[in-house]
Amino acid sequence: MKTQSNRFTLNFKVEEQVLLREFLHARGISKRTLTAVKYDGGQLLVNGTEQTVRHIVRAGDMVTVQFPKEQPSDGLTPESGALTILYEDEAILIIDKPAGQGTIPSRDHPAGTIANYIAGKFLEEKVPSTVHIVTRLDTDTSGLICIAKNRHIHHLLSEQIQKTGFYRNYLAFAEGHIAKDDFVIEQPIGRKDGSIIERIVCKNGQFARTDGKTIGHFEKNGSKYTLVSLELHTGRTHQIRVHMQWLGHPLVGDDLYGGTRNLVNRQALHCATIGFSHPLTGEELMFKSELPDDLKNLIQI
Repeated sequence: MKTQSNRFTLNFKVEEQVLLREFLHARGISKRTLTAVKYDGGQLLVNGTEQTVRHIVRAGDMVTVQFPKEQPSDGLTPESGALTILYEDEAILIIDKPAGQGTIPSRDHPAGTIANYIAGKFLEEKVPSTVHIVTRLDTDTSGLICIAKNRHIHHLLSEQIQKTGFYRNYLAFAEGHIAKDDFVIEQPIGRKDGSIIERIVCKNGQFARTDGKTIGHFEKNGSKYTLVSLELHTGRTHQIRVHMQWLGHPLVGDDLYGGTRNLVNRQALHCATIGFSHPLTGEELMFKSELPDDLKNLIQI
């Protein structure tokens, strides 16, 4: 894997005779991606010669996929800004996001987001890609975010998420005393009528599952709360916040979903661990982020 002519490029060695289309499909390259390669300035090369997907490849052939150069999304202005980068290679980028910073531009946060800063980084470094957010966090949620450097990489990682092969673990402080050591919340989530922001548990919502484990119980300033470890099996908007509200234990600081802000001035939620297979090498990767100080203070009583 490398960039050629300012384009993201993948190379594959053929092991058996097959149609080029089938060979590429077996390597996770979608029909949509192939269409983009064909019409948006990419190339399919076999042993250095351009070919169509109907070409028959044979054992020993070298297939090169040159992806089109991607343009920044409309409304995403590249900006210069600090990023806490935990890992980076030619395919992915892992960022540790502070609470209070948006992941992508919105009406309330049109600039200064993680996506703005990554777009600026890509522009400065001449990375031929727009920003592909694989795992997104709410503005007031801290922790790990995964970014893909190409639409094909985004596609491969999204498939991992859909097949539950992408591990996402959060640490959260929930109001009240959760008695169970382990719990599973499997409740559908949909948009709340009349709101463009809030979600609720509802029968016609999308399937959502959150697994929880109780870590410890605390009491501070007259408030009882529980530290929990939460694993996402789906990625619905506000999933953890909605599920914990449904359980009767909204997150500390989450006033949108019934929590109070007498202990911390944001939802007490932190993406602490993500793990997945590298979309190109298959290597198992795991990344961790420590609790920020405002949430550590909820333990240090």
